[in-house]
Amino acid sequence: MRAPDGAWSPDHGMRTSGMDWLRKLLHPDSAPARTERLGVAHARQVAALHQRGGFARGWEPAECAALIADAGVVTDGVFSGGGSPAGFAMSRKAADEAEILSIVVVPARRGAGLGRALLATHLARLAGEGVVQVFLEVEEGNEPAERLYRHFGFREVGRRKGYYPKPDGTRATAIAMRLDLA
Repeated sequence: MRAPDGAWSPDHGMRTSGMDWLRKLLHPDSAPARTERLGVAHARQVAALHQRGGFARGWEPAECAALIADAGVVTDGVFSGGGSPAGFAMSRKAADEAEILSIVVVPARRGAGLGRALLATHLARLAGEGVVQVFLEVEEGNEPAERLYRHFGFREVGRRKGYYPKPDGTRATAIAMRLDLA
């Protein structure tokens, strides 16, 4: 959602101005984010993004293709200044609930508001498909992700000690969070 010139947007927390054309010219990668639903054709890109997301085990393209093709899975991408997604969010729906399976923004674009734009679109799509509660798990200590989720109203509902395997062989606690959409 774009804010009118000079207005503050609650969705993106930024001001826009009549000088957007200059910003785009000088910094083409800083163009406003575009979000859209991803299809099976994006499976390799989703797998590559997941590999770069810092997870102990990345997803293979075939796994991503199967998930994206599943009618119960919703996958959205965020694009910024290019034809490939700079991030994605993927959720599995069951009745009126959904679980965010993964949300990733490429490391070079983190902190630019792409995650916020992506999650806003993804949650709106889930709500539009009848989802009333959304669950997710986030690794304890992932402060940027926790801040993002809390910004949207997610709240902690539990912890799973030793849930996430880490590349060094240790295990990290998962914070389970829930958001009520209705």
